[in-house]
Amino acid sequence: MPAAPLPQMPLPQAPQAQALPAGPLLTVVVPVRNEMENIGPLVTEISAALAGVPHEIVYVDDGSTDGTAAALAALATTVPALRVLRHAASCGQSAAIVTGVRAARAAWIATLDGDGQNDPADIPALWAYAQAEDGADALLVAGWRVNRRDTQVKRLSSRFANRIRARLLGDATPDTGCGLKLFPRALFLELPPFDHMHRYLPALVLRTGGRVVSRPVNHRPRLRGQSNYGTLDRLLVSFSDLLGVIWLQRRWKRPRLLPPDA
Repeated sequence: MPAAPLPQMPLPQAPQAQALPAGPLLTVVVPVRNEMENIGPLVTEISAALAGVPHEIVYVDDGSTDGTAAALAALATTVPALRVLRHAASCGQSAAIVTGVRAARAAWIATLDGDGQNDPADIPALWAYAQAEDGADALLVAGWRVNRRDTQVKRLSSRFANRIRARLLGDATPDTGCGLKLFPRALFLELPPFDHMHRYLPALVLRTGGRVVSRPVNHRPRLRGQSNYGTLDRLLVSFSDLLGVIWLQRRWKRPRLLPPDA
């Protein structure tokens, strides 16, 4: 009798590969000018805070005249996530943020001041909050320095400016000057760029029909270097900026689309 055919054994299934992100999910944009001493410590903190998130760190050197450029160049050789852009001359913090956001490869942006006073450890919580929100593609999450570690003069002047700004612009944001913010890149690119626009991001986002949420964040004293801003000059220029943003709000009517069958 012929031998019975051997039973066909099922072939082992190859393990299904998990899809990996094609690029960073989050870009941290850090504008700096003459912050040589803060470069290394802050990059180390950002990398540690985002160790579990595919990210990149984009530093924009806004025409520094100290050793900031050299410090960034040296660090970029050892930190793969770090990218460095340089302005030929100083154009201001807002211009540096615009440069960084335009160059970013991620769909989400977190901004930090380069002086080390914002705490990078707050970024994951802001990121998680945004991802859990409905309509996150039009959401700005603004840091709120509940316990500011600045001089009394700075605290009082900022409190005064925030109240005036909130009353005139209706942005309902207690601390629009906090450098720690998180938002979709596409949302930011819809905003009109101008000098000092970073202080008016909540009002500009609301103008486009977006939503703003303030979340408490840590704030730390400056340990190294000198501030690039004075109290009086910042207050004086803020009044002309405020008038400009009021003009923008009044000169724009947001269209409301009708359904196709209307």
